[in-house]
Amino acid sequence: MIQKFPHLCSPITVGNVTFRNRMFSAPMGGTDITNDGCIGPKSTAFYELRGKGGAGAVTVSECMVHPETDGSHAYHLDTRILNSIASAAYTADAIRRHGAIPSLELSHSGMYAGTYMTDKTRQKEMNQWGPSETVRPDGVQVKALTKEMIADIVAAYGNVAGLAKRAGFEMLMIHGGHGWLINQFLSPYFNKRTDEYGGSPENRCRFAIEVLKAVREAVGPGFPIEFRFSGSELFDGGYTLEDGVEIARQIEPYIDILHVSAGTYQRGFGDTHPSMFKDHGCNVYLAAEIKKHVSVPVATIGGLNDPEQMEEIIASGKADIVYMARALLADPFLPRKVEANQEDHIVKCLRCFTCMAERAVTATRRCTVNPWIGREYEPIEIQKAPVSKKVVVVGGGPGGLKAAHTAALRGHQVILMEKESELGGILKSEQAISFKHEMYELSVTLAKFCREAGVEIRLNTEATRELIEKEAPDALIIAAGSAPLVPPIDGIRGSNVVLVNHYYLEKDRVSDDVIVLGGGLAGCEASIHLAREGKKVTIVEMRDMLAPDANIRHRPLLLKEIEKSVDVRTGMRCVKVMENGVVCEDKEGNQATISGTSVICALGQRSRRDVAEELRGCAPYTAVIGDCAKVSTITNAVYQGYHAALDI
Repeated sequence: MIQKFPHLCSPITVGNVTFRNRMFSAPMGGTDITNDGCIGPKSTAFYELRGKGGAGAVTVSECMVHPETDGSHAYHLDTRILNSIASAAYTADAIRRHGAIPSLELSHSGMYAGTYMTDKTRQKEMNQWGPSETVRPDGVQVKALTKEMIADIVAAYGNVAGLAKRAGFEMLMIHGGHGWLINQFLSPYFNKRTDEYGGSPENRCRFAIEVLKAVREAVGPGFPIEFRFSGSELFDGGYTLEDGVEIARQIEPYIDILHVSAGTYQRGFGDTHPSMFKDHGCNVYLAAEIKKHVSVPVATIGGLNDPEQMEEIIASGKADIVYMARALLADPFLPRKVEANQEDHIVKCLRCFTCMAERAVTATRRCTVNPWIGREYEPIEIQKAPVSKKVVVVGGGPGGLKAAHTAALRGHQVILMEKESELGGILKSEQAISFKHEMYELSVTLAKFCREAGVEIRLNTEATRELIEKEAPDALIIAAGSAPLVPPIDGIRGSNVVLVNHYYLEKDRVSDDVIVLGGGLAGCEASIHLAREGKKVTIVEMRDMLAPDANIRHRPLLLKEIEKSVDVRTGMRCVKVMENGVVCEDKEGNQATISGTSVICALGQRSRRDVAEELRGCAPYTAVIGDCAKVSTITNAVYQGYHAALDI
């Protein structure tokens, strides 16, 4: 077989270990962490799936090395904890049995101890320790580590490293980035010490080097040690890329792989985890520059999910290894698909931050496009149904497509009816917004899966009760979606008004002076897109805040984009649309006119419950899913479609 991505799929040997390809699974925290820090069975299954999916290495995150000064609720490896070694050993074995190299990330949160705790009030009960005495932005007092404590932490790194090797891990990643303790020592912003651990670059690297020496002594020669650090902290007062090059030179003699990330905790979430508003691979330049100055293999990371881009990164010498996290949540089998030249079958990450928002809110994990997440311990292979049945799916949006594909994989005869001429539902509207194009691509990929699985797709077919009853299905899944909400505002049907759902069809009608009615997620994202095109954009929102429907990780980054170039009028309700603007009214009844020659109506969606009511009872089994049941998210539509099909 001629390999389309030969550099990406080529093995790499580091120390005494050969990795089967250059696609590594980046550190991602588990969810069922026991109270004493052991890896639970759900997390073991979570990491195993990345190994089964073909990654060259799978990194388990994070193992905190020194509980005495780091109270984060994360993994611990400690012989004093019952089952600690055993749970780690089972996890390493689960990854290795599929040919991936198991790696463990060793960390210390330093002044951000307690960050991982769902109960944030407990952070106030701890002592936070860092290189220097300070007060965190949230008011928490930070104490400076003494030299004796530093020595104790260094020894702890070595001790845990030895235990990790004993448990079966074949590589270790030392976390020296993102504002954690080692990074706090490296950073002139955090490190104000005047002893041998502060001041000059050599002194600020001293703690990291002592840690790496302790780890090497514990694991011996030939055992790969990877150092993860931020190539630049990317904020005023932090270190620059030039400083990052110097840090890399200092660290290089003690490591086998240099993993170059970006940003720092609480000051650069959107840099460390590039959002949909940034280019894929926007941080690769950091690794590319640092690679010019070191001889060890260099790894890069940051919003990567396209095989062609990753192939170019390695082929051109920008990096030797690419890491993915969210991309392997969306599609754990991405590496295997790349190796099989099936890149068009990859379900791409949407960079919507559902995964990270859910982890922060509920300490669980979800992925918009992958309903397996959090359930990897269940059989992920879709089993054939005992009896093949006839299934009709109404609606070709994300929920309907997922339901139809899943039902077909179970061996059912599936007919999908879509009243429009194109599949995709509400996702069709995303194709005109550049940073949301992957949402549109999701519909294209799911449609491909349906066709390959043998789903009979009937476009331009409105599902009526008569038509469904004529088909006499055994099961009916109603995924009719939602329709734009258009209130009875004077002039709202004018020629200068475009529904946000229809923008992709009518974008040429939108002038350079736009008013967006509705400051929810759809209105805000459309506004950002229009502003990036150079248009003058004003959002009118009757509530006092924008995008309350956005998740807690996506929303702050979205608001930053809005601040750059969009005028916002909150607490204002549109009462009239005119050719040259809109009339708005505040809560006190005061009116104001806002000028603009085009209006985008983004005032929400309403469920097509009328369709569900008309078709209810047409089959022995009926499921109503997605927006048709309740206007919600792509996540809920995909999950509900998947599980409705499994229930047939």
